[in-house]
Amino acid sequence: MEKEELSCIDCYKTTCENQNMPYPDFCETVKYKELAEEAVELLKSEENNIIAKSAAEIEGNFYCKLTRVEETVLFAKKIGAKKVGIATCVGTIREARTFAKILRKNGLEVVGAACKVGNRDKTEIGIADKDKIHPDCYEPMCNPILQAKILNNEKTDLNVVMGLCVGHDSLFIKYSEAPTTVLFTKDRVLGHNAVMPLYLTESYYSKVLK
Repeated sequence: MEKEELSCIDCYKTTCENQNMPYPDFCETVKYKELAEEAVELLKSEENNIIAKSAAEIEGNFYCKLTRVEETVLFAKKIGAKKVGIATCVGTIREARTFAKILRKNGLEVVGAACKVGNRDKTEIGIADKDKIHPDCYEPMCNPILQAKILNNEKTDLNVVMGLCVGHDSLFIKYSEAPTTVLFTKDRVLGHNAVMPLYLTESYYSKVLK
């Protein structure tokens, strides 16, 4: 691989974290010094600074002590959120209800939007009948843009993604006006443990490298 093709994901030194050795020749910390300065200035703006500091303080004070559920609740409170939006898959609506209950117990207002909201057939956006899960049947499409617009209309202070499909989460984040965090990602095969194949590429999931 040529040097110009290398980036952070190809680095085994991670000098940016450890400060214990020289940066590699392709290091993006060196390459993007001007962008780094620009990013730091953006992190100093009021809205961004609240989010950045809250996230860092939670990491610093509760490292390996709190679950992501607990961290998300604490994060919402630290940034001063009053109303939290939940964008959930209908397949994880039970988990969303439980999380909403936890948020409400912590004094937060909650509003949710499920992926099938609007109830429109997939064929309306050009999905072929053969590409449905169940061909020859009415099958409502996921509508992440509508989910985002509903939560925008509700004036949420923070939105939480729970189990949206790959790509649908991208559209939700694109149209969400409030800051968005992800509580968990969908993996129907592995019970939403999406990172598992990455741990098993040298054994059971070696097929992903073929």
